[in-house]
Amino acid sequence: MDADRRLRGPYTAAGAIVAALLPEARPELVARYDIELRAVAPDLHDRIPARRRSRADALPRAERILVHAPRRTLRIANGVAEFLRAHLEARPDGLRERPGPRRLVVTGTAEADPTDLELLAVLRRRVPPELLTVELREQAAAPPELEPEEHDKRADELERQGSVGARLGAVPYHRERGTDPRLAVEALRFAVQWCLDAGCHDAVAELGPRGLALTDPESDPETWWRFLHSTATALGSLRREDEAAALFDLARRESVSPVTHAAAAYSTGMLKVRHHDPARRDPEAALAWVNQAIAISTLLPDPRERAFKLGFDLNGRALVEVRLGRPARALELVQQAVDLADRELGPDEHPIHRLVLLANRAQLTVMLGRPEAALEDLDAVIAADPGYPDYYIDRGNLLHRLGRLDAAVADYETAMRAGPPFPEPYYNRAEIRFSTGDHAGALADLDHALELDPEFVDALANRAGLLVALGEYGRARADAEAGLALDPDNPYLLCALGQVEMAEGRHAPARAAFDRALERSPGLSAAWANRGVLAFETGDPEGAVADFTRALEPGADPALLFNRALALRAAGREREAAADLTRALELAPDDEDVRRELAGLGGATGAAGDSGGVPDRGSPGESGGAPDGASPGHAGGLSGQAG
Repeated sequence: MDADRRLRGPYTAAGAIVAALLPEARPELVARYDIELRAVAPDLHDRIPARRRSRADALPRAERILVHAPRRTLRIANGVAEFLRAHLEARPDGLRERPGPRRLVVTGTAEADPTDLELLAVLRRRVPPELLTVELREQAAAPPELEPEEHDKRADELERQGSVGARLGAVPYHRERGTDPRLAVEALRFAVQWCLDAGCHDAVAELGPRGLALTDPESDPETWWRFLHSTATALGSLRREDEAAALFDLARRESVSPVTHAAAAYSTGMLKVRHHDPARRDPEAALAWVNQAIAISTLLPDPRERAFKLGFDLNGRALVEVRLGRPARALELVQQAVDLADRELGPDEHPIHRLVLLANRAQLTVMLGRPEAALEDLDAVIAADPGYPDYYIDRGNLLHRLGRLDAAVADYETAMRAGPPFPEPYYNRAEIRFSTGDHAGALADLDHALELDPEFVDALANRAGLLVALGEYGRARADAEAGLALDPDNPYLLCALGQVEMAEGRHAPARAAFDRALERSPGLSAAWANRGVLAFETGDPEGAVADFTRALEPGADPALLFNRALALRAAGREREAAADLTRALELAPDDEDVRRELAGLGGATGAAGDSGGVPDRGSPGESGGAPDGASPGHAGGLSGQAG
């Protein structure tokens, strides 16, 4: 296969692989991965029926307002890899045994789009070598030397063939080298829009500036703005916020359109409040920019355009208000946007905009302590768009919070089936499985989450803690160190590393890891609890008492009370130890260890060391399983970690 993106743009090699395998693939397997296969092979849609669909798929382009997250392409790659693995594992009809490994040779990787490079990396990682070997060759075939008129003819010929893939690669290539810049602009505009809709942000960041350079903001302001806005959107998704902001500055210099200035102000505000580097987020500056967008949108003369754009801006300001610690004000703004849409827009107009508002209203209602009220909004959102997986994650998280664990798991499992593979539902189900004592199931879910995304830091933290609890210190250390290489200041990973160091008898590194975790997160109960255990084991009962006391600040916990009681007894503070044990017994009346220690305090008491020290009795927060305070994953909206 040739991966040169100048042929068919993103997924040049992936589309060729699917085209080669589709004739022999089982129909049920094609149906299972319809979204992924249609994404990488746009010219094969007539042979890959769409089985899973979101409401947005049937809407006009102007109403499909959601932009795919940067990890969308990883989800597509995982789905294609699973399709390929399942296809190669099957024994073809008529054969007694499965054939030997296939060999995939991919040329032109030096010119490949990042989507293909990502897919090839996933294939190497997820498809066993006994099924498939992948060989990469950087060199691409040199494009032919043609005169401009010959480029015109080649582009005309490709357009007559009607290939979408060619219009993403070869057609723009030839049009840019042809005789008519207007046709080049038209070709680039199609490619940029398709790539943005598909979440191929690297391609947009490459193609968009080429189209922008050929477009005049005065003679064709709409096309010029579309190139600029699409490119800036892609750059922001790729963590290139400074370049995106520079484009919006250019828009302010070149345009006098109120709509353009409102959109540029809104987008600049979002760059400042959502910056990938938390240290560079500036919600106060974002508030100023979003307020400017609101001020302009308020003056738009058309009531329907005003209702949509102003509602969009109000929703953006709600995010800023959340970052400023004012969720009640954020809820007021979202409600204003909902009321505006209900009053000014037709009942079937901009449905995705309305669903986003309802989903955000639900999250804000949860923040304000009314989870039951939020459930109604999420039920309505899912009923209106049952094919969109992210909303199941939102509702599953809420059901988890309400203690309705079976219903939460059902939503997470629906999310697993509704779209391309992604790790969040497995991560979230692992939280529930751990809390119900299914440690093997939790570990399997975390393993799968990290198979899908080896850089999922929260999953590395949780698996490291769980492995500590299971006594698998080598694997736990590997996860902690892998996670810290990605996020050096992550307190949960530091805590897990400290537990490994402590378990292996390296007390000084363990103390250093716990101290660093507490510097980053002073309220992390797990770090205080484990540092308390370390203090006790190194002969500092008073230090252990102080640390266990800090660990208990979020609320009484029988395991922590038991541990503090042993430290108090070792420090000669028997009366306080008895009080802790009495309270622990009230919380856990069937705990024989607590009952025995309390009985021992009624007579002659030895030092805590006589009882074997502080036992490993902690809940997940204390012994390192699911990190204390880590929330379930989320794939979008005002709060959450996966979007």
